[in-house]
Amino acid sequence: MGQKLSCRVSPEHVLFTASQQGDVEMVEALLERDPSLLSQTTVYDKLSALHIAAACGQIQVLSLILDRSVHPDLLNRHKQTPLMLAAMHGKIECVQRLLQAGANVLMFDSIHGRTCLHYAAYFGHSDCLQAVLSAAHSTPVADSWGFARFVNVRDGKGATPLHLAARARHPECVHMLLDNGGLVCASTSGFGCPGSTPLHLAARGGSLDCVRELLAWGSDRLHRDSSGRIPYMVALKHGHGACAALLNPTSAEPLVWPSPLKFFSELNPEAKALLEEALMEANRAREKDILKGTAYSSPSPEHTDENLEDDTSEGEAELCCICFDQVCTIEVRDCGHQMCAHCTLALCCHNKPNPSSSTTHFPTPVCPFCRSNIAQLIVARATKITEDPSKLRRSFRRSRNFSEGSSSLKGLSSAMGSFGKMGKGSGRIVDGGDWTNKP
Repeated sequence: MGQKLSCRVSPEHVLFTASQQGDVEMVEALLERDPSLLSQTTVYDKLSALHIAAACGQIQVLSLILDRSVHPDLLNRHKQTPLMLAAMHGKIECVQRLLQAGANVLMFDSIHGRTCLHYAAYFGHSDCLQAVLSAAHSTPVADSWGFARFVNVRDGKGATPLHLAARARHPECVHMLLDNGGLVCASTSGFGCPGSTPLHLAARGGSLDCVRELLAWGSDRLHRDSSGRIPYMVALKHGHGACAALLNPTSAEPLVWPSPLKFFSELNPEAKALLEEALMEANRAREKDILKGTAYSSPSPEHTDENLEDDTSEGEAELCCICFDQVCTIEVRDCGHQMCAHCTLALCCHNKPNPSSSTTHFPTPVCPFCRSNIAQLIVARATKITEDPSKLRRSFRRSRNFSEGSSSLKGLSSAMGSFGKMGKGSGRIVDGGDWTNKP
């Protein structure tokens, strides 16, 4: 007698299909009948039902499985956890639920030696990246490794999450990693060309936004990789002319995020947003001058008083008594004096730190009106009445129409020294000869 072929579908196959499709009732019925199915995996990739639910974003199935005391760090064939797959596919609800269940953020896979942080950065899922970074503050990782070390963790080829985000053209992830302590000067060992910094990889990918972010955080345009190439040469090789123009060592130096601001005990988030906006506005004016007349210059709409409403009246905010050009948006604590964001940046020094210097001490910025140390920067009281944050950005653009763009900020620190004593508005400027200590 001949043998018959069986067409019966195995219970574990039904479980995997139901987990992929989010069929909660089917999954629950199968597990009630046979709880041992949770230990079954696919034949080749060794994917469990938890892996499949996490990768497909089936949060209800994932929660059902986790509620049955399943370990959240199950490994597949490549030693990848469900958290890695959820971060890879951008399933934020599953990422949050796995982190809540105690998933380990410091697990490395066997393909590239990457963590969930690497995958979230490489695939550009900024919400998942933020969730993992927030969890790292409160997990044992912060105690055992330290948060700064975790942010700059390297994969098997020496690439940090910042390297991967820059190469994959994800400026939001680049900004988030830099804001959490990502190192702009870190070099790879085997990823891309050995010795590449995040700026080399951003130049290779051709992302202007990533280049802007890295330059604003002090990335060195003259750093050479193991082949002796600077980022400018990398951008030229890959045909990214606009990036090459900004990275050209002969072009004007970009303004960088002031190092002393990073060492304030508290930096009000609203004030930080205003300072970042002022920095980017100044750098955009620099870019416009660099790209002017080239094939990469893009026409921008003219911003005039006719097409912008006056959002700040004289009764709501006063002009900065340092530059007399923009409204006061930043207040110094504890003295209470006010100035604009552009002058605050100039006050806190926009020179790039010297990486070869042995000293890591930055002088504490002082208020130019009373010479007291700046303990905190907050949004000025008059600015807080603005309901729409976009109005603040429009006020920056409006004020630039009456100035010379970034040139006014570049020369601001030298111009301040020529001021005498003033006793009106924001406060009184004391002797201008030694108003600030620049490194």
